[in-house]
This record gives sequence, structure tokens and C-alpha cells, in this order.
Amino acid sequence: MRADEPIRVALVDDQELMRSALRMTVESQPDLVLVGEASDGHEALALVRAHRVDVVLMDLRMPRLDGIKATEVITAELPATRVVALTTFDLDEYAFAAIRAGASAFLLKDARAEEIIEAIRVVHAGQAVVAPSTTRRLIEHLASTPDFDPSRGEAVLEALTPRESEVLRRIATGATNAEIATAMHLSGTTVKTHVGHVLAKLGLRDRVQAVVLAYESGLVRPGQ
Repeated sequence: MRADEPIRVALVDDQELMRSALRMTVESQPDLVLVGEASDGHEALALVRAHRVDVVLMDLRMPRLDGIKATEVITAELPATRVVALTTFDLDEYAFAAIRAGASAFLLKDARAEEIIEAIRVVHAGQAVVAPSTTRRLIEHLASTPDFDPSRGEAVLEALTPRESEVLRRIATGATNAEIATAMHLSGTTVKTHVGHVLAKLGLRDRVQAVVLAYESGLVRPGQ
């Protein structure tokens, strides 16, 4: 895809009113193009399999096949397609499950049009979009679950250099690149490089998945 090509967006929501609002938001931007719409997970899978889609705006609570399962299938089959999970509740368990399933963004349905547009552009660029307050709550949610797999933690440490492991631990606290740079006395460019290496070596799509892995592997524990 050339840099000047528009971002191809699909809308998935079982409510026509919500799809209408999202449609107007997408169609208002010259760098976005609407590929199609779906009202449940089954229709979403058919849509993304039939058309090249860069970003999916995915409702999580839908009949027949929910957005979590649809997200899991899409991110497994089409790793270049990014999913923005949309939910009504900030602490929705569905949102945490969607992030585990591979969603690159988590937004509330009442987010402003500008926030949705920015989320589409940012995830398409390969980054994650989770508001700082939501990232903290995600961390608190993961930290409240003591179960972890020690073997995964060992595998993570073996894959990373000591400095990369430290960067991952700091990512897991919700720290930004700038905060990590300050704490580790590194340049912002160096931190960005380390973050890229961490994601690549561990096969992660973005830093949100890095947070999940760090807690689920026991690399970071509650209270640390």
C-alpha cells in the first residue's frame, strides 16, 4: 500500500444508528474510505475475507458471533488488519478479552468523532490506542489476577536482552516512551528501538499486548 492511499475501514455493529454515526465519521475524512458494514461477527468475517480492510471498528456485544471471537479470527488470519474495539462501558470485561484477542485499540462508543478518526490513523500506523486511564485500569485488572505461567516468563527473558526486559517491565506499568527514557537515562530514539525489538522478538502487535504478556507470564507481579 502506498503512503497516499486512503485507509480502508470496515464498520461492525448490530445497531444501525451506531453504524450510521460511524459511517458519517469515516466518510467525512479524505484519507479514509468505507469498505463495508456488518451487523455481527459472522458478517464481519465474510467482509474482511472478501475485501482488503486496513482497520475494523468492532462492536463487542453482538448476536450470533460476538466481537471478541471475530477479533481473534481476524487478527489470526489477517495480521495486517487492525481492530478498534468499541464498547459502552469503560471497565467492560469484553474490552479486556478483546485486547487479549488482538485488538489494537479500545474506545468507548461515546468517544468524539475526532478520537475515533485519530484511533483509526494511529492503529493503521502500527501503534496501539488505549487512553492512559484505561491502560491503568487494564493493568489493575491484570494485576488482580494472580494466575501466571512461569514457563512463559522464562521464555520471555530468554528472548530478550536485559535492557529489553527492563523496557518491557516499564511498558507494563503503563509508562510512555518519554517516561522510560527518563527513568533509564536513554534517548527517546533508543527507547523506541528497544520497544520495537521487544514487540518483534515476542511476536506482539503493540504495547498493549506487551502489558498483557508481562503480567500473564509473571514478569511483572502485583505490587512491584
